[in-house]
Amino acid sequence: MPILHSIVHRIDKPSDEQPAALQLAEAEPADSDAMDSLLTTVNDRYNTKPKAWGHFAETGSVPFAGWLMAYVENESDFVTFSHRAAEGFTALIDDQLSVGGYLLFAHYQQGDVQYLTMALLHQRHGVGISDALEAVAAPQLNLGQLTLAARINLTQWKSDTPSQQYLSFIKDRGGKQLAERFGEWLGCQEGVDATSETRTLLKAFSDYVESEDLAEEQTREKTDALIEYASDQARRGEPITLDELSELVDEQQPKAFYDYIRHQDYGLSPEIPPDKRTLNQFRRFAGRAGGVSISFDSHLLGSGVEYDEERDRLIIKKVPTQLRDQIKRRQE
Repeated sequence: MPILHSIVHRIDKPSDEQPAALQLAEAEPADSDAMDSLLTTVNDRYNTKPKAWGHFAETGSVPFAGWLMAYVENESDFVTFSHRAAEGFTALIDDQLSVGGYLLFAHYQQGDVQYLTMALLHQRHGVGISDALEAVAAPQLNLGQLTLAARINLTQWKSDTPSQQYLSFIKDRGGKQLAERFGEWLGCQEGVDATSETRTLLKAFSDYVESEDLAEEQTREKTDALIEYASDQARRGEPITLDELSELVDEQQPKAFYDYIRHQDYGLSPEIPPDKRTLNQFRRFAGRAGGVSISFDSHLLGSGVEYDEERDRLIIKKVPTQLRDQIKRRQE
């Protein structure tokens, strides 16, 4: 993950009553393994957080998008861009947070894609061992407490046909008001609801598998392919692409699942930001005993399928059509 440019500024906020003071770095730091490690950790943590996904409402309609565009178009350098953004960000959080921190900006590349990450990092008190083998105070970054951060896929933003999800920012439920203010300051127009889109995608997949009347083993293989791909995209902080997913679901007919979604009109976007919690709920329960074989998607438990623990029985609310027809013919 080559870092093209990076810089860190400091925001001091002694108390609620005192205004925040910004200490700007005048130049980028030298390349170091420490900065590489820091950015990797920040990105890993960012990928696990709930996020809002979207795009700039209109380039130039908010200052941040204008500052970033000036940098991307080489009208200003990285340090100038970071100074403008840091000053605007400090004014934003002055009346929202009681503590300051370190503001990280990093422009880096992964494969053929370039990103910009912006994150406020808080510091905590720790303990270390000195060269004299004595316990000493050792301040350290609290990377587990990441509440304000954003990432822009610069390559998508600059492309001729940009997606609607090239911009994301952390949207923790505990800091809803601050997250909303941050999104407004970024100029983010949210494109899709990650939870709703992921849930709809999984519903479309369940419908597709049922329509194909696949064997249990084939269904399990396709489910595993979907979950593995979607979970990997979530870990990387990247959206699910329906074209890629369709190829993984059926290598023999790589367009089959994609065409099914389009023909059924589920209203899904070509790119879907994965919601990890929803994905984790989508697993298959399966069991066989006494000549009975049962298999169903775990997200149906509590809705389409209920478990009566006291009587140790399953209640299936919607019997598969093929199974119902077989039973009726048997009873005739």
